[in-house]
Amino acid sequence: MNSTILIMIVGMAVVTYLPRLIPFVMFQGKELPPFVQAVLKNVPYATLGALIVPGIFLINEDIMYGVIGATVAFIVAYFGANVILVVISSIVALSVYSWLVG
Repeated sequence: MNSTILIMIVGMAVVTYLPRLIPFVMFQGKELPPFVQAVLKNVPYATLGALIVPGIFLINEDIMYGVIGATVAFIVAYFGANVILVVISSIVALSVYSWLVG
């Protein structure tokens, strides 16, 4: 392996690891204010929404593919189905839609 590639991999590992380590070390043993804790609890949901929602509307030229797939997934997930069943139900719904629309 080329030494430049190895140095790049180590550098990327350090750059990726440090932003995770520094807050952990800085806030160790300290309790954050309740408002900050409440805001931080919502970060995963906001991030997930920001990643998924644009994909729903941009997955295909026909926007209904994303809307139907997301709707079926939300409904099936709402009733407590596991992830595999959610994915399979969306695939089936989109296959039926594709078969009907052509």
